[in-house]
Amino acid sequence: MAGEDESKPTFDRSLPESGHMEQVAPLIRRRIAPNGGPFTATGTCTYVVGHGRVAIIDPGPDESNHIDALLADLGDEQVEVIVVTHTHRDHSPGARLLAARTGASIVGCGPHRAARALAEGEAPMLDASSDQAHAPARVMAEGETVSGPGWTLVAVETPGHTMNHLAFALPEGEALFSGDHVMAWNTTIVAPPDGEMRAYMASLEKLRGRSETIYWPGHGGPVREPARLVRCLLGHRRQREAAIRARLAAGDSRIPEVVAAIYQGLDPRLRGAAALSVFAHLEDLVGRGLVACDGPPRLDSAYAPA
Repeated sequence: MAGEDESKPTFDRSLPESGHMEQVAPLIRRRIAPNGGPFTATGTCTYVVGHGRVAIIDPGPDESNHIDALLADLGDEQVEVIVVTHTHRDHSPGARLLAARTGASIVGCGPHRAARALAEGEAPMLDASSDQAHAPARVMAEGETVSGPGWTLVAVETPGHTMNHLAFALPEGEALFSGDHVMAWNTTIVAPPDGEMRAYMASLEKLRGRSETIYWPGHGGPVREPARLVRCLLGHRRQREAAIRARLAAGDSRIPEVVAAIYQGLDPRLRGAAALSVFAHLEDLVGRGLVACDGPPRLDSAYAPA
């Protein structure tokens, strides 16, 4: 819309409840895993695509009760394939539980991988959140498909949140299962070395050119105006980058100082995530020659305008 402020995304905080199966579109059902929290909203959205012979997208955490409930919902329906968007522990471990119960193959994203090697002395910040045991039967690349009666899922490579992140288009519903790349309820965490800001921004730019009319994300409710939200997210990230550079110009040199200045009023539980987000921007800015650093970029490095 002409004149809208595309640096301020409008988020939908009316979150769907976990604990029941819901028909959310003619070809799509959703059950939310019971793993709600500050980073997962009311829990991980597990999607059932199709009827009779179905695909399951993101079976969620290693939570047998969630898998039991999901299979009870399906009754006599056959799980044709299990599709995983990315290898965080709130999305992919449940795929192995579901495969063991149904015999269905796991496809989608490849094994977990970091954006880069750890710098000397750098701690692996997100090891606890990554699913290193994920070993799919088939790794899907851009444009590859899985299908069943009345439905097709098309892989869309969207690295950034993790480097193996995939979204999946459903042409029959003009929909995109966006994983954790684009969500209606909040911004996505991008945390090096697990993820990378430059790749994340490029993936957002890629989605700008797509025609889906609704996104079904990994947490929270649907994105009903995806083209607008993607534009706003790009603007928001560029504004955040500008704010970080302004703080460095004002004399801040450490990430905690920058976080305190630009995330005023932040929920204390989210300070760590904010620090990682600032770090992701700084790593990108150093790589582009716009910011200087006292060695390889790290959370505890000192930064300054280049």
